Amino acid sequence: MSIKEDIEKVQKKVNVIEEQSFAMEILKDYKKANKRMFIIIIIILVMWFATIGYLVYILNDISNVETTTTQEVSDINTVGGNITNGGE
Repeated sequence: MSIKEDIEKVQKKVNVIEEQSFAMEILKDYKKANKRMFIIIIIILVMWFATIGYLVYILNDISNVETTTTQEVSDINTVGGNITNGGE
């Protein structure tokens, strides 16, 4: 075995160790967790905007309810005459 072959073997072992290092595993897990959190935040925002939109729709629909008008009793005419005149 030559020194060159030994150096190549050591470099291969170092690469394997670097790929399996605890710090690299933590970084990969952190990246996955951040991606999941981002997706969860987007879903929450979409649900929040949908709720607000539905609330605006419902409140707008409530304001379109037809209103009825009433007349005062003194304006109603009877068969014999006006109520304010005593029925004359």
